[in-house]
Amino acid sequence: MSRKLDSQTLIKPAKFAHFVLRVRKLEDSIAWYRTVLGVEMVHRAEKIAFLTYDDEHHRLALAETPVETERRPGSPGLDHVAYTLTSLGDLLATYRRLLAAGIKPALPINHGLTTSIYYQDPDGNGVEFQVEHFSEPEKLKAYMESDAFASNPLGVPFDPEELAKRYEQGDPIEELLRPWSE
Repeated sequence: MSRKLDSQTLIKPAKFAHFVLRVRKLEDSIAWYRTVLGVEMVHRAEKIAFLTYDDEHHRLALAETPVETERRPGSPGLDHVAYTLTSLGDLLATYRRLLAAGIKPALPINHGLTTSIYYQDPDGNGVEFQVEHFSEPEKLKAYMESDAFASNPLGVPFDPEELAKRYEQGDPIEELLRPWSE
């Protein structure tokens, strides 16, 4: 039986598989990602570790590099990896858990479309946790096409401790997740 390949149609990926980071201190990075993402070790060799937090064989590989030169902020390359959490409560609980473990946010920001908290691993690689503001794709698209978003697509910083206090005192979730520009 013969087969024909369609080389004209764009085939999109079925899902995201994994990312690989070069790190200077493998043990420190393994410990950091265990704390931040709750990863478990799938395989470990002398200079590389394969880690996962779900049913994928590995979501993250850490490869130790002998290169000690730091990358200047703003240099080309991967800036951060983002993870969507289910709720604002999950985002704020993660913030508090990491803070208790000595891991402070690098940047908490309301992007308008998400409320996000960014962290940096021991080598300065970025990890973002976010919660979505819009549940309907049409409203998200309309917001991203708005003048308000165009005037500031990065968003505004916020105090995660203040947001956590407001969450705990019962302020409405809709108010806490309100896009900064509304």
